[in-house]
Amino acid sequence: MSFADRARSALARAAVRTQQRNEGPPRTTRADLVEWARAHLPDRKLVVVSNREPYSHHHDGERIRTVRNAGGLTVALDAVMQALGGVWVAHGNGDADRQVVDAFDRVPCPPEHPRYSLRRIWLTREEHAGYYAGFANGALWPLCHIVYVRPRFRLEDWKSYQEVNRRFARVVLEEVGDEPALVFLQDYHLALAAKYIKEKRPDLQVAMFWHIPWPNPEVFRVLPWKHELLEGMLANDVIGFHIQRHSTNFLDSVAESMEARVDFERMAVDRDRQRTWVHAAAISVDADEIAAMSEAPEARRAEIEIRSELQLQDCKVGLGVDRLDYTKGIPERFEALDRLFEKYPEWQGRFAFIQVGVPSRIELKEYRNVQLATRRWAERLNNRYPRPMGPTVHLIEGNLDFRELVPYYRLADLCAVTSLHDGMNLVAKEYLSASPDREGSLVLSPFTGAARELERASIVSPYDCEGLADAFHHALSEDPDSRKERMGALRETVLRRNIFDWTIELLDTIVRTRLRTPGME
Repeated sequence: MSFADRARSALARAAVRTQQRNEGPPRTTRADLVEWARAHLPDRKLVVVSNREPYSHHHDGERIRTVRNAGGLTVALDAVMQALGGVWVAHGNGDADRQVVDAFDRVPCPPEHPRYSLRRIWLTREEHAGYYAGFANGALWPLCHIVYVRPRFRLEDWKSYQEVNRRFARVVLEEVGDEPALVFLQDYHLALAAKYIKEKRPDLQVAMFWHIPWPNPEVFRVLPWKHELLEGMLANDVIGFHIQRHSTNFLDSVAESMEARVDFERMAVDRDRQRTWVHAAAISVDADEIAAMSEAPEARRAEIEIRSELQLQDCKVGLGVDRLDYTKGIPERFEALDRLFEKYPEWQGRFAFIQVGVPSRIELKEYRNVQLATRRWAERLNNRYPRPMGPTVHLIEGNLDFRELVPYYRLADLCAVTSLHDGMNLVAKEYLSASPDREGSLVLSPFTGAARELERASIVSPYDCEGLADAFHHALSEDPDSRKERMGALRETVLRRNIFDWTIELLDTIVRTRLRTPGME
């Protein structure tokens, strides 16, 4: 029996134990991930690399406050790192981040019960503007999301992107030293890092997960540096995407742009004596942890306080949680709310909407436009549909600590995820995890990776204003028993495949490359 088979057998036994301990569907636990790692990663350091950090530090008067960042990716991977330990390399962007690191720019995480080390990289304002705002989000982001925002390709941004990727690679190599390690790169910010790492340490296993969509080859071919980008990515042993379509689009792009052997049946690319495996695996969340946070007395008290502060008594509540980003469909969502109140006037005064909008990339004009449009829509809806107890739309602009976000999930009768295009969107899964009473409804865009799994949600296009308004009405007026049955099925989907399943699947794929790659069998 191969170790992959043994791992699956161990997980099956663990699932049975879990089912015996708890009511509900069998699910993989943090302890199961630890057990798997002990069997298959006993001699390797795990190094996770991302642009964004899981925890940031900020000045709050005379004290320094620690924030658990609410981004879906960082929350999900924080659970993994707490289970496995290791090093997380990320850009330090909090205004007090430098004050809390040691002489090696490290800080233990999480702060209450440290389980791993966060190594921070410092970028100048110019580097951040070129690498992050310029190439990553001014070129790659619109190129991959295809939502009718034209990418900007500037040579100086590309050069900055290359240099910052080299910086990340150097820091990874410092953290690894001469030891064996498994390096797990995250997302489109770091497409070149594997190449720079492998130039110095070809023996290291390096993998990358691309968390946003991958476009079809006709769209990708407009990138002036497409060959260089693909060369950087093909230095990875494994590249992961959320859904099969994005994996296939990537292989098609390689086939049309590079001299390489593309094996569509095995999902692999052979080039320059290097094989790269391509794998589709939908990321998820630590549903049990989020459910426990939602049921905690602190979350229950916070929900009551929010209801009182926002004067939400005696009305249904909708919720949106997004970066103020043109791919998230926030103006489209508000236009549908406008149509809801017109078409179904019985909801006027009886339904309020909370939009948590995280300011993002405001140095780019397109993002400032979304911020302004969101504010204008909130003002318009509040003027057109006044509610006796308070505003109809509450716009909360700020980056909430994830622990502050959970009570909003608790109180929401409806969560709207109306992305124009998204690799996954973990807000949908977080909302379901934070609703153990099975109350609520999820309205979900079909252009998210999450829609492939969460088929029982109310799935409707954000481009269809009439259909989206109808979906809001149906979600708010659905029979309680039907609503609970639907939410129960959706929660079961999230519980059955959580962040630990995703991690084991990906890490097992990476580890097995040593056995599957020609010359290493």
